Amino acid sequence: MPDLLIELFSEEIPARMQRRAAQDLKKMVTDGMVEAGLTYASAAEFSTPRRLTLTVEGVLANSPTTVEERKGPRADAPEKAIEGFLRGAGLTRDQLEERETPKGPVLFARIEKQGRSAAEIVAEVLEKTIRTFPWPKSMRWGAGSLRWVRPLHSILCILSDEAGAEVVPLEIEGIVAGDRTAGHRFMSPDRFSVVNFDDYTAKLKRAYVVLDPAERADVIWHDATNMAFASGLELVEDKGLLAEVAGLVEWPVVLMGRIADDFLDLPPEVLQTSMKEHQKFFSVRNPKTGRIERFITVANRETADNGATILAGNEKVLSARLADAKFFWENDLRVAKAGMEPWLEQLKNVTFHAKLGTQAERIDRIAALARVLAPTVGAHADQAERAARLAKADLSSEMVYEFPELQGLMGRYYIAAAGEDAAVAAAAEEHYSPLGPSDEVPTAPVSVAVALADKIDTLAGFWAIDEKPTGSKDPFALRRAALGVVRIVLENDTTLQLGDGIGNHIVELVRRWGARWRVYYLAGELEGRDHWQPAMIVVSEDTVIEEPFSSYETKKLFDAGELAWDEKGEKPLPKLPEICASLLSFFHDRLKVYLRDQGIRHDIIDACIAMEGNDDLTLLVKRARALSDALKTEDGENLIQGFKRANNILTQAEAADGVEYSYGADVKFAETDEERALFAALDQAEAQIEPALQQQDFATAMTALAGLRGPIDAFFEAVMINADNATVRRNRLNLLSRITKLCTSVADLTRIEG
Repeated sequence: MPDLLIELFSEEIPARMQRRAAQDLKKMVTDGMVEAGLTYASAAEFSTPRRLTLTVEGVLANSPTTVEERKGPRADAPEKAIEGFLRGAGLTRDQLEERETPKGPVLFARIEKQGRSAAEIVAEVLEKTIRTFPWPKSMRWGAGSLRWVRPLHSILCILSDEAGAEVVPLEIEGIVAGDRTAGHRFMSPDRFSVVNFDDYTAKLKRAYVVLDPAERADVIWHDATNMAFASGLELVEDKGLLAEVAGLVEWPVVLMGRIADDFLDLPPEVLQTSMKEHQKFFSVRNPKTGRIERFITVANRETADNGATILAGNEKVLSARLADAKFFWENDLRVAKAGMEPWLEQLKNVTFHAKLGTQAERIDRIAALARVLAPTVGAHADQAERAARLAKADLSSEMVYEFPELQGLMGRYYIAAAGEDAAVAAAAEEHYSPLGPSDEVPTAPVSVAVALADKIDTLAGFWAIDEKPTGSKDPFALRRAALGVVRIVLENDTTLQLGDGIGNHIVELVRRWGARWRVYYLAGELEGRDHWQPAMIVVSEDTVIEEPFSSYETKKLFDAGELAWDEKGEKPLPKLPEICASLLSFFHDRLKVYLRDQGIRHDIIDACIAMEGNDDLTLLVKRARALSDALKTEDGENLIQGFKRANNILTQAEAADGVEYSYGADVKFAETDEERALFAALDQAEAQIEPALQQQDFATAMTALAGLRGPIDAFFEAVMINADNATVRRNRLNLLSRITKLCTSVADLTRIEG
């Protein structure tokens, strides 16, 4: 079986596109081969700045001959129907076979497809791949119509086996496939031929090209860490930058340069960000002081002076960049030490969202909410409010304008420089967290209060204006914000009633922003009608003016959250309780994702969400974990079956009898020892479960509930529910009702699957 080697050689491919492009090449070529009947053993893709490479091992020399039988129309069908079938099959009328079937004589076609050589199939697949390649951006050059990310210079495409290598015959826009490639642009530009993949990689390495991007990254990391260690320093890890730099060079040469003394006192994060964003330099830190003192750059060639000229040029350019950063830093410090009021004033002119006002107005809302949340999370209310008011001040700073990724971090420096409390300064950086599933959550009380207020305001605001995530689209990162709230609450073991917080905050949003669009209310609540009527609401600081109802009546609905609004005034939106319920449901969805990763089933979470107090996420999770642990035991698993049996019998009996069996089970009507034992077991369980639930001790409650497994099993084995005696039957159904009520007092077990 031959092996296939493909290389598409071009001008430099942007580093961010290389990995995906290599994967696309592999998928498109191998999928096309398989569709044409050409199977293979294995495939691997590689990339450098100037080439995409694919090697496919164990390719069939020819695709197999296949025979397909296709059923056609009836033999007496209209001629046009038969002609259409013949065109699709590629046959003539005399090549069809007529067979008798229960529906009469039917025409059948036997279509034989001859196998084709691997070279013919590969040429066809590769041409289609090149012409339809999904580059994010592509270009044309010269007079041709071919599009590629950068001008395509050559195509290497060979099939090789023990007998030698065969060039696949292919020509695209004047580019003829061959068995030749080129090495490093500067160090070994001559072209050379190859016979297989091993020969190709060996000759490339001799021509100063490391084909595998993972190998290039390893070389960079190894040489850089050793170089830093030799100087008593340490390399600052940055996997994203490492991957990018590995895509910028074919022959990595690591060099270490110095940062001028004038810039060593800049915050380490400023130095690191500036060098990374502008120069693609790695930072080298002094482990004793924490200062960034050197940088690592990766050249794409070896030089006679061992990189001295390259380093000198890089140090000169870096000094110019860092001079800008130093200027921003010093200017910002002067403003910060004066109190940051100019920055806060500037935020009045920065729009957060057209329907939710400016950043300054949003800060007012966050500060008010942080003050409310502070006692819940153990923070001082004044501190929480002050931190919320200053947390986003750095958005107006020159440094954050230049490097937006430093928002929050620079705020911490500036707030500390202004002489504010350390907890207030820390909140500026920490309130954005967590930014991802692996990011740590804030734990300092002031930071927790501001982080929760920031995220809840974002979610409540976008829910209030009906800008929810849809499908995979989430332009405002609302899923991340909700998961952030979930993680902050749970990982800090905070008791927080989200329902009240959401509702009150949305009411405040309605008060503040209701004047900006047309508002609707349900007229039927005032006049007995069941349709919606529009009313323009004009809100000033303390008045509400409306038509056609009186100000008092409308304000009453407004305050109660019974108003809903629509930006264009075209349709009514859900009332406030429905908005709050929708947002709480969104939190529950994020909670399911969070707990699923911890091994808690979705049906267990649903069973707990159905209970009262489901807006307290900490309480909800305690209940879910206790239920999950109980169901992992044999008693717990069998109890569910007993509960479901009791619930099913009870539901069917109530439907048939048209009554509810919910009261009156009395042990004096028990006829068997098993019945009496169940009454006693229920009494004992209730005595344990009720106080345990009041103390939120769900583990004890679940254990007591699981202890009912034996008495319930024995009851069902010994007792017939539908007894001939009506009193006994009714008593037993009421006993089943008592079982279901006790079980569902812990969680809604009807939602447990299986």
